[in-house]
Amino acid sequence: MDFQIYGFTNLFLCTITLFFTITSATFQENPKSPISTVPQINSNSILVALLDSHYTELSELVEKALLLQTLEEAVSKHNITIFAPKNEALERDLDPEFKRFLLEPGNLKSLQNLLLFHMIPTRIVSKNWPARGRVHSTLYAGEENVLQISEKKTEKSVSSAKIIKQDDIVKPDGIIHGIERVLIPKSVQQDFNNRRSLRSISAVLPEGAPEVDPRTHRLKKPVSVPAGAPPVLPVYDALAPGPSLAPAPAPGPGGPHHHFDGESQVKDFIQTLLHYGGYNELADILVNLTSLATEMGKLVSEGYVLTVLAPNDEAMAKLTTDQLSEPGAPEQIMYYHLIPEYQTEESMYNSVRRFGKINYDTLRLPHKVVAEEADGSVKFGQGEGSAYLVDPDIYTDGRISVQGVDGVLFPLEEIKAAPIAAPVAKVVAKPRRGKLMEVVCGTMGSFAFASCH
Repeated sequence: MDFQIYGFTNLFLCTITLFFTITSATFQENPKSPISTVPQINSNSILVALLDSHYTELSELVEKALLLQTLEEAVSKHNITIFAPKNEALERDLDPEFKRFLLEPGNLKSLQNLLLFHMIPTRIVSKNWPARGRVHSTLYAGEENVLQISEKKTEKSVSSAKIIKQDDIVKPDGIIHGIERVLIPKSVQQDFNNRRSLRSISAVLPEGAPEVDPRTHRLKKPVSVPAGAPPVLPVYDALAPGPSLAPAPAPGPGGPHHHFDGESQVKDFIQTLLHYGGYNELADILVNLTSLATEMGKLVSEGYVLTVLAPNDEAMAKLTTDQLSEPGAPEQIMYYHLIPEYQTEESMYNSVRRFGKINYDTLRLPHKVVAEEADGSVKFGQGEGSAYLVDPDIYTDGRISVQGVDGVLFPLEEIKAAPIAAPVAKVVAKPRRGKLMEVVCGTMGSFAFASCH
């Protein structure tokens, strides 16, 4: 009897040991079985097709909104339909202020909601388009997150946007239809309206306050300034600091304390032009023919900033005698090349890439110089009187920025009014004397003045 009990006990222990051995081996072979696997996206996925498609504006916004992981999880669960706005709808037709609002870092959630509002977790092909209209929920999880899909007289639409490209991209896990405009959920529009309202009321002037022109420091009233006329006020009094798109904002004017050594900074950038080479004519104008170097030094000493569009010697050699013979002509030419902002090549290129054309104020009031993107660079001016940025950031010290251009700029009004002149033969410049110095000296000699030495 004792032997039988002892045998039964051994059999029971062996069975228990074998069970735990098999169970442990099973867990070792598949240790991740109770954990959900991360979705794997192959090269034939609709997300890969979207990023490589001609919907470049939408794909860039998806990457900026950090939505790739969210969309990978959605695609791993079900098919999706993406209503992709055309590039023009996101780049040109969209309100620039609204687009700037979406791209601000603090509004990342609004950008995500806007993009998810264009995607529904259902596969809808053109041949199965609901004729009577149907409501579908979107991947956007907020209130009123539905799209109305309908068809009228063979014209398919989703909410307020028409379908312009049916079944544009078809993949096993999704489909993309092209639409003509951007769909904006009400919550995103409300956030934008609230932000714009706060911005507008924060800068309201008190009632009854006089409107003062920040440029002339006088009461606003209509003033007709003919083209080519000197500024209404002297440059030193007319210039006022304004907002800048540059990454390094400039402090306000320093008053009579002269916290900045503007004279030394102007001297440094002129010496840099001479050492850089190819800008001797411009240095000659600033130092010998005009008093602009002194005026610029005073402005910088007061706390102002300047961007100089510097024409190279080849461009200055194309100036004619008629363009330089008028009294004050060199000053007027240079005033139009001085921008009262601190701009670098990077800041100007980013601005024209984002906003298209930019009108920069100049010290030749009231004329502005137009900048736009062209051939991967920045082009100033319009038509035949345009100039390209060829030597970027020749000198940048945080207060003075010098950008080399390949042409001399004139206001558009002067270009239209200028008569077509016969080509003028170039005069070979003598050593240590610029061509502009020779022209001015020749003009003075014609009036029986002493010749220049």
